[in-house]
Formats: sequence, structure tokens, C-alpha cells
Amino acid sequence: MQKSVRYNEGHALHLSGIARKEGTKRGFLSKKTTENSRWTEKYFALHQNLLFYFENEQSTRPSGIYLLEGCTCERAPAPKVSAISKEPTEKQQHYFLVIFGHDGQKPLELRTDEETDCNEWVECIQQASYSDIIIEREILMQKYIHLVQILETEKIAANQLRTQLEDQDTEIERLKAEIVVLNKTKERMLPHHNNQEEEDPDIKKIKMVQSFMRGWLCRRKWKIIVQDYICSPHAESMRKRNQIVFTMVEAETEYVHQLSILVNCFLRPLRMAASSKKPPISHDDVSSIFLNSETIMFLHEIFHQGLKARIASWPTLVLADLFDILLPMLNIYQEFVRNHQYSLQVLANCKQNRDFDKLLKQYESNAACEGRMLETFLTYPMFQIPRYIITLHELLAHTPHEHVERKSLEFAKSKLEELSKMMHDEVSDTENIRKNLAIERMIVEGCDILLDTSQTFVRQGELLLCVSSFVAPFSLHHVFSFLQVL
Repeated sequence: MQKSVRYNEGHALHLSGIARKEGTKRGFLSKKTTENSRWTEKYFALHQNLLFYFENEQSTRPSGIYLLEGCTCERAPAPKVSAISKEPTEKQQHYFLVIFGHDGQKPLELRTDEETDCNEWVECIQQASYSDIIIEREILMQKYIHLVQILETEKIAANQLRTQLEDQDTEIERLKAEIVVLNKTKERMLPHHNNQEEEDPDIKKIKMVQSFMRGWLCRRKWKIIVQDYICSPHAESMRKRNQIVFTMVEAETEYVHQLSILVNCFLRPLRMAASSKKPPISHDDVSSIFLNSETIMFLHEIFHQGLKARIASWPTLVLADLFDILLPMLNIYQEFVRNHQYSLQVLANCKQNRDFDKLLKQYESNAACEGRMLETFLTYPMFQIPRYIITLHELLAHTPHEHVERKSLEFAKSKLEELSKMMHDEVSDTENIRKNLAIERMIVEGCDILLDTSQTFVRQGELLLCVSSFVAPFSLHHVFSFLQVL
């Protein structure tokens, strides 16, 4: 009795699971059995050069495996059976064969309901062969070797050209030296006594005076040109522009210093205090108060370093590319500005805790704070975007229209104005919602109308109202006024 072929069944089951989940092609196909030539529907999955088929889509163990290495796949005509020919067009089956390429093995006959599905199966099975990949690899390796040879040839040619250029430079220097030597020799050969006999001492004095006058006139002309430019509107505009840039650098230095005090003297110590055994403040409150102030500090430290590098290359001051880098990252200010009022409220609530208030006063007594409170440092980022807009407005006022940075600075100014308007609108909406909620909580029975975001708070105050004629004609009421925005 002939022994059966043994194979690694565990690894085959592992590959079948991969094929069922991530196979190149998966789907239901009708398979023709070799025993009774009947068509049975199976779930097929193709992985590399292995074709697995299962009883259904939920089966975890394959019913069989086909090795596709060295096989071919092609479309096959439909059998001429009267039952098939009588079916409607949409129920026609599309057949294809997997031919194993050696005698004694019958081809695998498969069919699908859709022609496009049939073509995709044929194409995927035709490409499921490692021999084709090896052939393609050999072709690519030959092309790579050819390109490497071309590159080496170009390098050799470049080195030869470089050597020729160096030789030509050496030859030019040698020829220049020969010309200098020839000129000196020619001067020595000329008679010297002719000049001495021809030139009179008075003539020499006149020549000296003329040379002095020419030099004085040349220096006077250049002095007038320089003075005219210094007094010109363009020079005055450039001086003011440079002064604005220097002022912006100083303001940025001061702003980065303020942010570093906010982070190093308040944020980081409070984070450590929140992690202590008896925390005076929670981590959530620290995050609500400071939000992304540390990220803002890192951003402006990078921007400040770029400004200092540009100042080092004075008088050439190019700033537009720095704003191009800064603009996409300024959106972090939206979240800070939107939650600024809330952060101050959280800080005020935390100050009710005596331990926290004592710790905060200790931090505020630091010499670096210069007597300023934490609220002051939290307010600085609120004015940074408007400060940039004002600086760019002044910078554009002293930048000529033909200046290389004009368009870039105008674009940066427009983007900052859009961001400022967006932040202002968001702050207004957020503050209005918070005011409405605070008023709604003050009402004992609540007020559903105030939960409508279209209700805009206008003002509040005391009014004398006549509620009923049976009681006092007028009584004092606290009134809130709202406007509904449609």
C-alpha cells in the first residue's frame, strides 16, 4: 500500500486562517467534483500560491488545499446543456479552469455568477506564482546593475571633467604670472631719463593738485549721494521698519519670559503639588487653569530663536517665512482663549481652599513674578494675536509695494485677522452660554428657554413692576433681558 504524503497540517491551518481573513481574493465559487461531476458551492480564499476552500464562510478548518505553483488559469466556455441555455441571461454561469501542467492531474473546474468576479479570480490565480516573481526580480536586478554601471561611468566622466578644469585653472594662473613678468620686463626696458627730462617741477605740482582735486570731488560726490539717500523717504521708511522689527523682537523676548515664568513658577510646581500625599489642588483643575500654556511657550521659544537668528544677519531682515511657519500652529490659541474665562473661574474656586491660597501666594512672592498675580500671567496670551496684527500693520505701512516680503506679510496679516475674529466669536458664544446657564441655575424651578443657544443675554437690573392691583401697586423685581437671535 502506497504511503500518503505527510505535510505540516498545523502551519497549513494557520495559513488558511490568514487566507480567510486577509486573502488576496475571497468569495463563493461552484466547484465541480471529480466523483460524480456535480457542482457544489464552496467558500474559496487565495493566499500567495495556496488556494483554500471551506464549507462556508464561517468555517475555520479548510476542506481542501490546492497548490498553484506552476499552474495556469484560463476562461472556459459554458457547457452546451439545454437546461443552462434556457435560463435567463442574469443566471448564466461563467466558467474557468485551473490547469496543473502535468499528466495525471485533472484540471480544477470552477464557475461564478458574475463575469467580473470570474475575471478577477482568473487574474489573481495567474499571478499566484513565485516563479513569476523570481523572473521579475531577475529583470529588475539586471536593470539595477545597468543603472549602477551608468552611474559609475558618469562619476568617472565627472572626475575627468573636474581634473581638466583644475588643470585649466592652473594653466590660466601660470599664463597670468607670465604676463605680469613680461609687463615688468617691458617697463624696465623703457628709458627712464625721458620722463625726467620732459617733466618740469611745476608740471609735477600741477598734477599733484589736480589729483588732489579729483579725489576731493569724488569723495564730495559720494558724500552728497549718501546724504541724499539718508534724507530720502525710502531710507526713513527702512529705519522705521527696522525699528518695528527690533521692537517686535524685544516684545517677543519679554513674552517668552512671561510664559516661562507662568510654566516654571506656577504650572510645574502645581503639578507636583497635585501629585503630593495631601494635594491642595487636583490634576483636572491644574489642566483647566493652565490648559495648553506649556505648548504655547514651546511654540514661541522656537519663533523667538528664529527672530534672533534673523537679527544676527542684519541689515538683511527676512521675516515672512517665520510667519509662514508660525501661522499653522497658532490655532492652539483658540482653545486657550475659548476657555480663559472658565480657567479664571476654576482658579477663583480653588482659592477658596486655604491650603491652595497659601501655596499660591508663596509662588507669587517669587522675585521673578515682580509682584504680579497668576491671573496676570494667564491674561498675557489673550493679547498676543492682536499684538501680532498691530505689528504687521505697522510693518506693512513702512514696507514698499515692490518689496519681496510684501505679499507674504499681507497674507500673514489676513490670516491672523481671520483667526482673531474666529476666536472673538467663539469667546462671545461661549461666554453667552455660560451666563445663560448661570442665570438658569439661579431660577428655583429652572427655565428651559434659557437652554436655547439662540438666546443672547443683554442686561440685568432692578425694576418696579405692578404685578397685581390687589396687592401693592408696585414691587421691586430683579429682571434679566434676553434677545433671541434667529
